[in-house]
Amino acid sequence: MPSPQSPKAVFAMDPVHLPLLFPPPLMTRLQQAAEIDPALVVQDFADPAAANALARAEVLITGWGCPHLDADVLAAAPRLRTVLHAAGSVRSLVGEDLWDRGVTVSSAVAGNALPVAEYTLAMILLAGKDAFAHRERFRGTHAYPSSAETSDTGNLGRRVGIIGASRVGRRLLELLRPFDLTVSLCDPYVDTAEAAALGTELLPLEDLLRGSDIVSLHAPDIPETYRMLDRDKLALIRDGGVLINTSRGALVDPVALTDELVSGRLSAVLDVTEPEPLPAGSPLYALPNAFLTPHIAGSLGNELERLGRIVADELERLAAGLPPAHEVRHADLTHVA
Repeated sequence: MPSPQSPKAVFAMDPVHLPLLFPPPLMTRLQQAAEIDPALVVQDFADPAAANALARAEVLITGWGCPHLDADVLAAAPRLRTVLHAAGSVRSLVGEDLWDRGVTVSSAVAGNALPVAEYTLAMILLAGKDAFAHRERFRGTHAYPSSAETSDTGNLGRRVGIIGASRVGRRLLELLRPFDLTVSLCDPYVDTAEAAALGTELLPLEDLLRGSDIVSLHAPDIPETYRMLDRDKLALIRDGGVLINTSRGALVDPVALTDELVSGRLSAVLDVTEPEPLPAGSPLYALPNAFLTPHIAGSLGNELERLGRIVADELERLAAGLPPAHEVRHADLTHVA
């Protein structure tokens, strides 16, 4: 049971996510660290049924489906001092009013980075084996490929370019280390020494694109990265190259990418697109060299519990008077997702 000094907390998210984020053992930990009602999950901060709880709340445990924390929300929660986000980016969740109030923000984004990195690793290895094209041919011919058809297949020395040393990018670099791949990195916030410590070579964007068989995007969606892979940049990728995007569709010019894929010059693995989802008439759905997945790289199903564990850890730290281990600072949002 929480003590009288325990923080008062409220859930704010789509309630469908609550049991996956916080299965019974984790919910017990939350209730031991704070005064929180698991039956109250706020989706509308203007709901009169939530008014009393919000007026007392010192902590909001937020997740997907939580409305933007604007001035009206802060007025309804005058004691709020901490937001623990059981998801990834807080960019669309918090605004200047919250930062001006001095509310501490923590995010479980580090927990969400692992499944994205795992998905990307799998796609890199499958792309290196040309698995998607071989599957398409096999479905049509029912015949095994000839030696000529596999001469450029395999992951020995395959050149992989990582754009963005984000949490996902860094975790992916770790996962790639056991494989016989040549990995390079482009990130304006990383220097040569740090890249070496990450086990990779730092390259300018143009050089990375020219020198990679597989290019994987892990940069944040910020003004500086909007359409960073435009028509000219995509043209630098070698014929037969593969683009993997698990970041955001806005980083790539969608018309230019569609043209490259329709021409057959490039292939792509796209877990994110712009718009999202693509319209029903998009040619990418039917192209054999476009492998589309419905934004599944991030935490799904039982992987959400990993995010809940991070939030439970943070709440216990808060109850013990310790600073958060996964704090998001206002200044961070200029260069992270």
